[in-house]
Order: sequence, then C-alpha cells, then structure tokens
Amino acid sequence: MTERTNDEIRRRIAELGDWFHNMDLKGVRTAPNHFLYDYPANKFSRFSHALPEDLSGRSVLDIGCNAGFYSIEMKRRGADRVLAIDTDERYLAQARFAAEVEAADIEFRNLSVYDLGRLGERFDLVIFMGVLYHLRHPLLALDLVHEHVAGDLLLFQSMQRGSDAVHPVRADYDFADVAHFDEPGYPKLHFIEHQYAHDWTNWWAPNAACSAAMLRSAGFEILDHPESEVFLCRRGTRPTEAGPVYPARGHSSDEHQFQNGAPR
Repeated sequence: MTERTNDEIRRRIAELGDWFHNMDLKGVRTAPNHFLYDYPANKFSRFSHALPEDLSGRSVLDIGCNAGFYSIEMKRRGADRVLAIDTDERYLAQARFAAEVEAADIEFRNLSVYDLGRLGERFDLVIFMGVLYHLRHPLLALDLVHEHVAGDLLLFQSMQRGSDAVHPVRADYDFADVAHFDEPGYPKLHFIEHQYAHDWTNWWAPNAACSAAMLRSAGFEILDHPESEVFLCRRGTRPTEAGPVYPARGHSSDEHQFQNGAPR
C-alpha cells in the first residue's frame, strides 16, 4: 500500500469530522486544539507501565474504541489479535483510518457492550475505558464483560466524581444502621438525570470506592490501581450468582447508545 502524504492525511482527518482522540498520525495531529491537550496519550502515560510490555500471542478486545488509540497501542505491544468495537460509525471510520496510517492490523466491528455475547470468545485483555458512565445499565455491562469476553485481564476506567477516599465496608449492617451511607468514602454511584458537561449520555458518576466495589461485585480481582480512574483487574469468581447476562440482544434506542466520546 502506498504511504499517504501529510497533506492527504490532513485532508482525510478533516473529512472524518471532530476527533476526540488527539492522535499523531505520521506527524499530523487529529485534534490539535483538544481541551485535554495530548489526549489520550497523556493519560496513557500515567498507567501504561501497569500493562504487559509484550502482548505477543495474546488477544485484545477494546470496548468503545473511539478513534482506536488504545487498540493501536496494543498492536504496538505485539498483540496477536485486536478486535475493537463501537456503536458510532464516525468513530469507527476514524479508527479504521488511523489503523491504516499506522499499518496496524485491527478488526473493527459495530457492536454494543450489550452485544458481547454474540462474539462467542474470550480475550486475554479486555479494555473497558470511558464507557461505564455512558451506560444506563452499568453493572449489567460489567456482568456481560465477565460472563462472555474476559479471559484474564481487564483494563477499566471511568470518569469519577466525589471523594477519592475509600471507607471500610463491613460484610453486613443492621437495618437501623445508616450512618455509613453518609461517609464520603462509602461506594456511591451518582445518577445524572439531565446532562453533565453538556452531554446527555453521561448517566452515572461513581466515586473511587464505587468503581472498585462494582468491579469486585462483577467478579474481578483488582491487581493494580495505577491512576486515579484506572484499575487493572483479573477475571475471578463472582461473589454471588450471575445476574441477567443475556448472550445477545436487539438494539433499542437508548441501550444502543454506548457513546464513547468521553475521556478514554
């Protein structure tokens, strides 16, 4: 394949619309005026050390891939197979173009997190970043990841709000014992009824304790917490029986929304 010139890359970047991933494609920036600057590379630099440097022979699933930054990074680490999914065709077009420019062999598919049962396979590393808070059914999504696609490692990130403290939680409480609910570090999932940051797809904002608690509840063992919003986990045994983890589904107007234009 003939290598594209910088002018061709610049023109195609403009044709594909606004980019949320400010990527460097052969010296051309996809979002040079990004409000988070060199994003997501600047975020990745704070936790990249937590991931295996060599992914040779391993498979990766990137849920909510956006423009494909993390998928491409995993190929650079030698991942044997990378499957990247999203429900936004514009993001998928951006990701396909970025992968083409970077000569990264990545498979892209239009699928929702709620469709994971359709894949029928498990992956050595599942990336689930910048998605949870855009979902109307976040714990269901984690259950689906655990039940259907996680084979070993899970890289998780969510926008978090509230306290970074983690309050010790007992295994059980008496019905009349309510004081712990008001502790700043008690797991809390804040519901956003209208909009947040001018984005109606922001439905939830967990605090740090809630992110960790939800991961454990879905059956993931937390191995590392290298960045305030990022957790590296290993698939383990669920503490309770699995919830409603249906294998596949049709698309409905709101559940199909698994927007990934948020910080990933």
